[in-house]
Amino acid sequence: MKPRWKPSVTVAAVVEHEGRFLLVEEHTPEGLKLNNPAGHLESGESLAEACAREALEETAYLFSPSALVGVYQARLHNASTQETTTYLRFAFCGTLGAFQPQRKLDRGIVRTLWMAPDEIRASTARHRSPLLLRCVEDYLAGRRYPLDLVYTAPDMG
Repeated sequence: MKPRWKPSVTVAAVVEHEGRFLLVEEHTPEGLKLNNPAGHLESGESLAEACAREALEETAYLFSPSALVGVYQARLHNASTQETTTYLRFAFCGTLGAFQPQRKLDRGIVRTLWMAPDEIRASTARHRSPLLLRCVEDYLAGRRYPLDLVYTAPDMG
């Protein structure tokens, strides 16, 4: 029997403040790249919980998701390993909370930065994924879906 194919489920925080978006600069096999604060869903957590956790781990800011911006599917090729992975990304917007200066940023994260939409559009060669810009554009277009659109069964925790 052929093994079942499964996409890699990820979450991303789309954080806007005064017209600028919170991004991370991170080490990747292709060099330093920009991304939304994002990462993988872990066992036992809801998608919104995963997004809040990843935002905190990658930026040292508390983040509280308030709406789903969109669900995205993309197949990305890793030039260094020659592997192709399909990602299923759930992007959330929400409220940025307090900065936690004592927190160390996740492994591979070099720094956080705030960029205006035009700066993000002008830096696509540095994006880790085309989903970075798509999530920002969808946010700017006003796409917001209620959190309860994504149901998490009570037995997940």
